[in-house]
Amino acid sequence: MKKLAFGKTGLEVSPLGFGAAPIGFLKTELERVGRILNLLLDAGVNVIDTAAMYPGSEEAIAHAVGHRRGKYVLISKCGQAFPDLPGAAWSAQVVAATVDRALRRLKTDRLDVMLLHSCDLATLKKGEALGALVKAREAGKVRFAGYSGDNEAAAYAAALPEVAVIETSVNLADQRNLDVVLPMARKNNLGVLAKRPIANAAWKDAAQQPGFYGSYASEYHRRLKQMKLDPVELGFNGNPDQAWPEHALRFTLSQAGVHTAIIGTTDPAHAAANIAAVERGPLPLATVEQIRAAFRRADPNGQWTGQQ
Repeated sequence: MKKLAFGKTGLEVSPLGFGAAPIGFLKTELERVGRILNLLLDAGVNVIDTAAMYPGSEEAIAHAVGHRRGKYVLISKCGQAFPDLPGAAWSAQVVAATVDRALRRLKTDRLDVMLLHSCDLATLKKGEALGALVKAREAGKVRFAGYSGDNEAAAYAAALPEVAVIETSVNLADQRNLDVVLPMARKNNLGVLAKRPIANAAWKDAAQQPGFYGSYASEYHRRLKQMKLDPVELGFNGNPDQAWPEHALRFTLSQAGVHTAIIGTTDPAHAAANIAAVERGPLPLATVEQIRAAFRRADPNGQWTGQQ
């Protein structure tokens, strides 16, 4: 799989990355995690994204591919308070402690990127949490600091000189950040990770979604329904359950400034399908504009903000 320059970091990343939220929240067995991650690495995917709040995900990643540490860019997120760590949420103390715990759990001597995990704008402006990440960077524990989030907070973070990477929501049903966040990220040559690139499979009914994703995807499901996208008009061919995720992923990767789309899956077959979709490249510009226009028609007053 081809690699892209990851903004000003000097790293090179694959357009497809792995997001570890589902393997944590859905308690995926270790053998299955290993199959998925090794399949992705073997195909040239070199981005693994996790977070302190994804239960058991850090340990699962270390168990599955810790022996292949030199093959991937390792990204995690922090800021929340935890019972086993000192410090209040977003304090320098808890950020520093979370970095150290992540290094132990992931069995590595450095994190390529550590992101603040969706703190609000007021908290971000205080500077304490980001300052702690900068100290971790200066200590050699973290190579690059950044922010994961949406809307005005992410746009503010993208303008800060200490921030090298932004992770933000970009998908069929979540397009606000294309206009609010990505222009500033491009201006400052930041590495950009698109989270939720297939809109949590919003074309499915809630009953078809695993675990808590039935409710988690409800807002995207509502939006996509209101957008009234016609798969045939968009050029979908074949089974809609296969066509939707491919077109959704390719839509996200068609956006200027997006370097990697982070897919979360617990199914090796889905991982393979995502690899194949990425290899087909961006969507035609006319199709991208159809999807953008449908979003604008369904939300003429700009009420659909990026989902946290």
